[in-house]
Amino acid sequence: MYPAAYSLFFIIGLPGNCLSLYVAWVQMQKGNSMAVYLVNLSICDLLYTITLPVWIINAVYHPVNNTLCSLIAVIMYNSFYVGSGLLCCISMDRYLAVVFPLYFAKVHTVQTAAFVSIFVWLIEIFVNIGLLAYTYQLQEFSASRLCEVKTPMDSHSANVAIIRVALSFLVPLFLMAFCFHQIMMSIKRSVSTSASERVKIRNLLCLLLVVYMVSFTPYQVVMFVRGLLENKSDNCEFVQQLINCYVVFVATTTINSVLDPIVYCLNTESSKAEILRVYTVCRHRLSQAVSVMTFSSSNDC
Repeated sequence: MYPAAYSLFFIIGLPGNCLSLYVAWVQMQKGNSMAVYLVNLSICDLLYTITLPVWIINAVYHPVNNTLCSLIAVIMYNSFYVGSGLLCCISMDRYLAVVFPLYFAKVHTVQTAAFVSIFVWLIEIFVNIGLLAYTYQLQEFSASRLCEVKTPMDSHSANVAIIRVALSFLVPLFLMAFCFHQIMMSIKRSVSTSASERVKIRNLLCLLLVVYMVSFTPYQVVMFVRGLLENKSDNCEFVQQLINCYVVFVATTTINSVLDPIVYCLNTESSKAEILRVYTVCRHRLSQAVSVMTFSSSNDC
């Protein structure tokens, strides 16, 4: 499953996230604070995406060396934990902008957004380093081969699994749901927002929440069940069923990295205008190059 799924996700995700990064960077240069979070989210998703070829190689029975194996696992998992933190920042930013439009002006600056983004990266990295040290995987980083599923979980790994589900999934999910609900309530009370705009915003917020839940809920549920039961169960068949589910749902987390650039960055009017501008410039330069080549060929004849 991994070679087919990851190849598809890589083919779609790499150009999508590169385009998303470019568009967000252009918007950030114009002083858009939201674009700072989108730049970081695109970098995060790109890091996730560029690990996929190594997972593909490892999946087709050409195991990568121990250090690379552990490194790609750390990059991949750290990326979607950082991504969850950035999605919380985006949700809070929109919540403050819509629900309290006359307050928190200093929050909506590029400098503040950059500081918050750096803080999210550092917190997630240090927390993950601490959890790796707690499970003794940091001390034996290469020998641990973190890209492989270890069964059954020991007590330390089980505790880490439960902590990660709580902090890196449930907290962001509840925060996003709260922010989106408050945004909808605020828009509903607004007399300046038309019915069609309310429906459009509601559909977008629902889409963002559904994408997050579809991408991560199956994986996090299995991780939680593994953390609770796996190291206490003597039923090998039950443990194997958990592992089979885990292997499938690890792949589904990649959906988030593929859809993030579409639902967060590339669907706004400013993004579409920038993409159209780039397309027009590229087509014009290509036409010029073809004309020059055609002219040179005719002269040679």
